[in-house]
Amino acid sequence: MPQYWLMKSEPDSYGWDDLVTEGEGTWDGVKNAQASNNMKAMKKGDQVFFYHSCQGLDVVGIMQVSEEHSPDVSTDPERWVVVKVKPVRKLAKPVPLKAMKQNPELENLAIIRQSRLSVAPVTESEWDAILAMGGG
Repeated sequence: MPQYWLMKSEPDSYGWDDLVTEGEGTWDGVKNAQASNNMKAMKKGDQVFFYHSCQGLDVVGIMQVSEEHSPDVSTDPERWVVVKVKPVRKLAKPVPLKAMKQNPELENLAIIRQSRLSVAPVTESEWDAILAMGGG
């Protein structure tokens, strides 16, 4: 059974369009223990929301984990990990953080409770709610 996640990236550093252009991206540079542990829990085939942070502040697309964690050689490979992801599709409409905060179905969403967490789990019901807000 697939798990669901949300991963944040600043669109001026690495946005949805960059991932689509590459066809497969390496999610690296994550230097937070909880986020790193979340990446270690990811399995190939898991579904992931791509969230634009700092600018936009919204979920813009769906990715899929294409390769499970391996050492992050761009930082400290003994401590941090990367995963590979592929774009699945762009949402019909972006789902802003403000709208997510107003949806009672998302009151326990990890990025609302822990705004600085860059890689977070999403429950199946939260996934379905965000998907519905983004046009299905």
